[in-house]
Amino acid sequence: MARIPSATISSSDGPRPIPVIGLGTATVGRSDEVKAAVVEAIKMGYRHFDTAAFYGTEKPVGEAIAEALQAGFIKSRAEVFITTKLWPNSTERHLVLPALKKSLQNLGQEYVDLYLIHWPLKINYPHIKIPVPTECVTAIDIKSVWEAMEECQNLGLTKSIGVSNFSSDKIQEILSFAKIPPAVNQVEMNPLWQQKQLNKFCKENHILLTAYSPLASFGNSWGNNSVVECNVLQDIAKSRGKTTAQISLRWLYEQGVSFIVKSFNKERMKQNLDIFDWALTQEDLNIISQIPQRKLVYLLGFVVTEPNDVTVEIDSKL
Repeated sequence: MARIPSATISSSDGPRPIPVIGLGTATVGRSDEVKAAVVEAIKMGYRHFDTAAFYGTEKPVGEAIAEALQAGFIKSRAEVFITTKLWPNSTERHLVLPALKKSLQNLGQEYVDLYLIHWPLKINYPHIKIPVPTECVTAIDIKSVWEAMEECQNLGLTKSIGVSNFSSDKIQEILSFAKIPPAVNQVEMNPLWQQKQLNKFCKENHILLTAYSPLASFGNSWGNNSVVECNVLQDIAKSRGKTTAQISLRWLYEQGVSFIVKSFNKERMKQNLDIFDWALTQEDLNIISQIPQRKLVYLLGFVVTEPNDVTVEIDSKL
């Protein structure tokens, strides 16, 4: 079983470890596959599982953890770290707590380890589906929503709270009034979208940056093959006897961030863990730092196109 390093985040219990690599579960209509993948991942050594109300995978994640406990693959709930997220149709103060309680019901858990605001948006549309009518997307009242997130932590329903897809400006706004600052900001990050300024800002404010789409969501309808087919990364991978994915994940690890990988293929799941007993050279890092930057990952019906902000467009193809 692989040993996965941890980062540290703030929580209701004080400084708390979070595994630097987590298994993502963003998928469509594959509940049985999600459950089997999470059980297999636990056997391999994965301990962080990332889900969301939007994904529809909270139930199979919870079922998999229960099965792993019963089978003895883990000894207690405390051995796993569960992240879930608040969908924008519930980003109003009075809707946050009920949304988390619904997620906990789906997961079959008394608490989650991390609860994130999924997007800095308000969707005036009751259903969790895409595409969302453009006229239903409005600005979020972040102060009232964050106060509700703080209440969730104070009630013990989540150990930590954070955000996802937030710019430094939006986080700074939260910091101006927060009694509990965000512990995590989860954003797209990979060698082709390095988020240098945002990572620097988060480090300065003791917020852990967590990278999703570390391979640009290759293989998903909202992603592209830009990372896995990047010539620079392929050349480094070839010279090191590694896969391009391993080079990308190792690069993220060396940036001091955590990251979410999503593969249900057993061999790739194992390969994604095989990044902790070697390092990139300074020359490798210098070459990677010079890769031209490009952001255009189709995700959850939105196109995020700006480096430090979120531009929302409705993608009719999703």
